[in-house]
Amino acid sequence: MHINRKEFLKRTSVLTAGVMASQPLLAGAGRVKKYPISLAEWSLHRALQKKQISNLDFPRIAKKEFGISIVEYVNQFFKDQAEDMAYLNQLLTVCKDNGVTNHLIMCDGEGELGNTNDAARKKAVENHYKWVHAAKFLGCKTIRVNAAGNGTAEDVAKAAVDGLGQLGEYAAKEKINVIVENHGGLSSDGKWLSGVMNSIGKKNVGTLPDFGNFCLKRGENWKCLEEYDRYLGVKELMPFAKGVSAKSYDFNAQGDCVETDYKKIFDIINASGFKGIVGIEYEGNELSEYDGIKATLALLKKVMAR
Repeated sequence: MHINRKEFLKRTSVLTAGVMASQPLLAGAGRVKKYPISLAEWSLHRALQKKQISNLDFPRIAKKEFGISIVEYVNQFFKDQAEDMAYLNQLLTVCKDNGVTNHLIMCDGEGELGNTNDAARKKAVENHYKWVHAAKFLGCKTIRVNAAGNGTAEDVAKAAVDGLGQLGEYAAKEKINVIVENHGGLSSDGKWLSGVMNSIGKKNVGTLPDFGNFCLKRGENWKCLEEYDRYLGVKELMPFAKGVSAKSYDFNAQGDCVETDYKKIFDIINASGFKGIVGIEYEGNELSEYDGIKATLALLKKVMAR
């Protein structure tokens, strides 16, 4: 078919316009959103346990050493100060002086919220009240708890629904979220934990998907014998997520996390519509805690820049 020059130019301009119009759509395909980044205090647990630094140092270190302005506390590093208003005021002052925002408190050692014994479960719920109030005072939005318990999957699920539901109801009065991390045992089964969340059905009760805590069964020397698929688990927990824990251990020469494909997992997070904060939680041994945090931060920035 022969066309003259005028017709050729007309058809070319239409084609070019169509390609240009499609570019924004193509450029956005597969793009990962840029989420606010926080630092989980457990990333520095060795230095804290050795008393090289204290909980009061943590907000300053997060900001000065890593440029991170949002922090996540671990209750064991100030367990005796949960109701010490002078201490909490001092911690709050450190945060304000360094321009740091408090995001959540990770709570451990306060009893099993999925305990199948009614009295023990009630005590566990009540043990968390002080952390709800501490979180409120510090300006946190959330406390992270555990859905632990002994028994059949069905019995522990029923108990967890009750325990988490009760705590969620109490925390709602203070406008605090209660979130559960996949943290070993039944809680590392994404299907099980998402089922618990569905049964609770409270807006302020949700999850904290952790990239690395999907071990269902451990053997000698804490070796994982059975592991839940982390990508499936994150996908199942994201509909209830009020935070994400970007767990990391080791890195290759390209700066990528060895055990978790961050690109793949962030595609899952992005597809879920998540709009919260992503927390760095480094637990590796190859790098120092400071270098591990920096490596995780660099990786998050790289993945989010795609």
